Amino acid sequence: MPYSIIFFGTADFSTPSLQVLIDDNRFQVKAVVTKRDMKVGRHQDVTKPPVKMLAEKHGIPVLQLDSIKAESSYSTLKRIQGERQIDAYVVVSYGKIISQKVLDLPKHGVINVHGSLLPKHRGASCVQSAIAAGDKETGVTIMLMDAKMDHGPTLAQKTTEIKVDDTGGMVHDRLACIGALLLPDVLADFIEHKIEPIEQSHNEATYCKTLKREDGKIDWSKSADEIERLVRAYDPWPGTYTIKDDKRVKIFKTRTTNNELRTTVSEPGEWVIKDGKLYIACGDGALEILELQPEGKRRMSAKDYLAGQRL
Repeated sequence: MPYSIIFFGTADFSTPSLQVLIDDNRFQVKAVVTKRDMKVGRHQDVTKPPVKMLAEKHGIPVLQLDSIKAESSYSTLKRIQGERQIDAYVVVSYGKIISQKVLDLPKHGVINVHGSLLPKHRGASCVQSAIAAGDKETGVTIMLMDAKMDHGPTLAQKTTEIKVDDTGGMVHDRLACIGALLLPDVLADFIEHKIEPIEQSHNEATYCKTLKREDGKIDWSKSADEIERLVRAYDPWPGTYTIKDDKRVKIFKTRTTNNELRTTVSEPGEWVIKDGKLYIACGDGALEILELQPEGKRRMSAKDYLAGQRL
């Protein structure tokens, strides 16, 4: 008889993990818990979470609970638990804190797929934080959840290299696939008592915050290396930008240069044209700007930008 699972997830990162559980005959996904439909984009179109769309495609019941902490949510999950004898919950990029009372419902606990090598980068922006910090590698951790954020004992980890041109989007997609490949065997082995959870080294933990669009404003007093990593880390979300002539300019691709250019300008953030290329001075070094998007215009190369602009 397959193991009964309730899957908690919302974002694109969740969908590969949900799909592999649906496809694996060792499991039966009894329900999917996700966030409410959201208004998205300039026209505020109501959009279903990716996990909901996948669940509906496969005829899986979907619960969109207003608050996972509410007593009504607990009662709903407890009723399903009583009716269907759920073996485990699987949480992948759900986006809400789950109370201990809910964590205690399934017979074998709650398994989480997290996009970092815990205990490093606990929190929501783990992918961006690893790139921005200059880490050489990152990975996926599968853990047994407790009531504290990304605190529970680990069941498995798998690493991947962070390449010099990796963006946040690239690493996000790679980790989503790695987590999905790792999840089914780890989940089955844990339920069958073939894996012993390992306590994290909590004194080595680092934390990252939930990012907002405003966090993408570039501080040019930082070094060119730091800013170059940040530009890649925050692509596609929240994106990076600067202010030029009171207008927002999005920065998409950059390249670090040597310090010779930096000695010719007086202030970090100064825009410089040299040999037909666009540079911005940093606190240490300078960045060559390769792709950007001025406010109200399309994304373009620096060459096209310079052809139509006078700095």
